[in-house]
Amino acid sequence: MQGTRMAPSTQGGAREGRGQGERLMWLTTQRVFYAGLLGRAAERTMGGHGVYVSPAGAPPNRLRVGGGAWQSGELLVVPPQVPHEIESAHPLILNLLIESESVDPAGMPAWLQHCGPVQAPAFVQRVRESHAQLLAASARGQRFDGLDFDRQFFGAPLAPRALDARIRKVIDTINADPAAATSAEECAASVHLSFSRFLHLFKQETGMAFRAFRAWKRARSLLRYVRQTATLTDIALEAGYPDSTHFSHSIRQVYGLKPSDILAGSRRLALHDAAGAAYRPFTSPFRHLRQ
Repeated sequence: MQGTRMAPSTQGGAREGRGQGERLMWLTTQRVFYAGLLGRAAERTMGGHGVYVSPAGAPPNRLRVGGGAWQSGELLVVPPQVPHEIESAHPLILNLLIESESVDPAGMPAWLQHCGPVQAPAFVQRVRESHAQLLAASARGQRFDGLDFDRQFFGAPLAPRALDARIRKVIDTINADPAAATSAEECAASVHLSFSRFLHLFKQETGMAFRAFRAWKRARSLLRYVRQTATLTDIALEAGYPDSTHFSHSIRQVYGLKPSDILAGSRRLALHDAAGAAYRPFTSPFRHLRQ
């Protein structure tokens, strides 16, 4: 990722981010930063490395992995494809998501290679400061396309994952159009591999089965639609789901929430997409679709 880290914000800029104006999401192909409502989420299973940080002065967040005991901490880490529940006593939660195929697992910071509460106070402070800085920039109408996500939050680029060129080609195709109904057989043929060899190599390279990877990318694409003025059915079809029932079931498995609740919770979210475009807050048209 190219770009720079944002300069420190002023105290006034930080104060402007209080209340509802604190909600923001920065979405790229390989990274997500979300500062917003958590909601009453059930068990969720994300396809990337999840990082949860509590806002300054807030009680520690709580985490339960796979139905085990609850743990708490101001910094919680969950590896990809690990079912977990997360609770926050504060209305706001700070959450980073790092796509698993984009980083070398062995090259990540040591604390990011764990599961559960970890101690990394400098990173926690950096996330909180970055949140304030991004809010101030968003309020000024600044585009995010000149910023480097990893430098902003980690201080340096995370080591990229070395992937077989054939698997990289398939991943790039899926990322470019998560809604496409591309089968594993078609992907295997496109890179001149047998079906069985392709499935084995894909999981070996990415750490995820092809079907789970494709399902995750499709569910992840919902984040791009949270501010759209469209019905849930239209969003489901646009995202590649055959119907709203399948859409709702898949989204609840990934996020632990109904699609309607995700959209309702995004009413006042400032969304910055991968190209740097900003979508300003407005009253959600989905409020009548709560189920």
